[in-house]
Amino acid sequence: MRLIFLLGLAGFASAFSLRTTDPMLTLIADDLGVTVRQAALLASAYTLPYALMQIVLGPVGDAIGKSRLVRLALAVLTVGLALSTIAPTYGTVMAGRILAGGFAGGIIPASMALIGDRVPYGERQIAISRFLLAVILGQMSGSAVSGALAEAFGWRVVFGLSTGLTALICVAALIGLAREVETRSPLSVADAQQRYATVLTNPASLIVFATVAAEGLLIFGVFPFVAPVLMEHGAAGAFQAGLTIAAFAIGGVAYSAVVRRLIASLGQWGMMKAGGLAAGLAYLVIAFPVPWPVVSLAFLVAGFGFYMLHNTMQTQATELAPTARGSALALFASCFFIGQGIGPVLYGYISTHTGFGPLFLGVGALTAGLGFASARLIRRV
Repeated sequence: MRLIFLLGLAGFASAFSLRTTDPMLTLIADDLGVTVRQAALLASAYTLPYALMQIVLGPVGDAIGKSRLVRLALAVLTVGLALSTIAPTYGTVMAGRILAGGFAGGIIPASMALIGDRVPYGERQIAISRFLLAVILGQMSGSAVSGALAEAFGWRVVFGLSTGLTALICVAALIGLAREVETRSPLSVADAQQRYATVLTNPASLIVFATVAAEGLLIFGVFPFVAPVLMEHGAAGAFQAGLTIAAFAIGGVAYSAVVRRLIASLGQWGMMKAGGLAAGLAYLVIAFPVPWPVVSLAFLVAGFGFYMLHNTMQTQATELAPTARGSALALFASCFFIGQGIGPVLYGYISTHTGFGPLFLGVGALTAGLGFASARLIRRV
């Protein structure tokens, strides 16, 4: 429990800094003199380096020890967030987000891999769901706090708060995780290639990675556009956007409260199917002209469904290659955040030409079938 608590704090910091940008993109755009579409690229500036650095950080965690990687990543994340806070221009803010995102990528997958090393498979999904609860609370706090504070005090105050919070958690991790004893091995390109080859020899790997990339693209790719979407449904600004994104996280908290019952009643495959269907149907609702509180409620349902699907995929990922678990979880997270990073770029183009209604119709329909397709394919290999 001590280990999961410390890793949960680290995951909280990573998730908090990830979700702070989304509700206040319109404010950042106005302050820096750029368009909302350009400001949305700040989300990709965090998520794409997060994804791509996994290729490096996964083998590093396997070689130097996953707890050491978490501590290093927290330290550099703090520096990147501080730079984002004081950066004077759009380009320098983006540079700070790139640095923060690149090293934030060393936290959550390494933490889940360490849980995989310490917790037997029969209890692993429960343990990961407890860790996931801290991550969800970070997402919820990041979006809700940023939406409220940004309107009152400005977006730089939000980044400053994120910097201070991450610095405190970094100190706690440096002290608490120093007790973890992990074996070290030589780090080389050949060793990294061998670890990845071990992961990819499992035929289920490509299906798991494709599924999680689709999750990131379909479910999280729309998050940077929550504020303009809500305006079309009668909302006023960043505060309502923060509440709506927080509602998604509240759905995850509700999932964490009943996860043991869901596993017992639906099993892993049933959870994947039901989760994707719930999230997809919720997004379909947003395509219609409903009031903005209904959109927030739809995000809550989508959050519950997403975590049903995603938590199951995380547990699957911990067993793809037990001897290279850090590398397996790194590829898992990389695919997830590549999907998230592509989403704002793709959806910015689509929404400009079609509007948000057709976008959510397409995203909702594809999400609804994702769990069914993935469960069927994994069970066939």
